[in-house]
Amino acid sequence: HLKAAGKLPKVALIACMRKLIVILNTMVKNQLQWQLNEPKTVD
Repeated sequence: HLKAAGKLPKVALIACMRKLIVILNTMVKNQLQWQLNEPKTVD
């Protein structure tokens, strides 16, 4: 979505990295483990 909005690729990458860091930081704070959700397949 960021690249479609005209953002530079590096800006989009940094935004994604920041979002992941915020998620991981919250997981550490709440002592949660990563849960892998299998992708749903469309038949």
